Amino acid sequence: MPHEPAAALPIDPTPLVPRETVRAAVEGDLAAFERIYRTHVGRVHALCVRLTGNEDEAQDAVQETFVKAWRRLDTFEGRASLSTWLHRLAVNSVLDRKRAGKRRPEMLSEDGEVPSPAVAPISIEGAIDLERAIATLPEGARMAFVLHDVEGWRHREIAAATGTAEGTWRAQLHRARRLLREVLTR
Repeated sequence: MPHEPAAALPIDPTPLVPRETVRAAVEGDLAAFERIYRTHVGRVHALCVRLTGNEDEAQDAVQETFVKAWRRLDTFEGRASLSTWLHRLAVNSVLDRKRAGKRRPEMLSEDGEVPSPAVAPISIEGAIDLERAIATLPEGARMAFVLHDVEGWRHREIAAATGTAEGTWRAQLHRARRLLREVLTR
């Protein structure tokens, strides 16, 4: 499918990334891409940490996301905001890594459940650390919660992106919400 020239793209960047910067990056300007990177790396990193629950894996996924963004920036059509496009690349990077088996294998308990990491209960008296609570979730529940409740994906979008049944993600989301309630009310 032929691609429109960069000048004709209906780009809808976030207010922090001017249209000219995006156009320059599409045309190969490394300094412009660096401005895009510096503007978005924090949010992309936070998303990857939430999805993976592991700082090292998140760092790898962030790196893959921006490598993909550089290589595919000419495919950005501007139908969604640049941040939405980058978030989609980040989610796909995490999912690709999961599919490729780059994650360390998780140990199952005797009842077949993936154990939650041992984390001290979150005090209601102090500030509730939702990020820490999300990190305690088993992988499937964490991904369902982050993609659906944090990022706003629909169950069918999650199912399509992962090649898994919609019902699986509904069950995982229900499980995530139940586990979060338990952790946050201790």
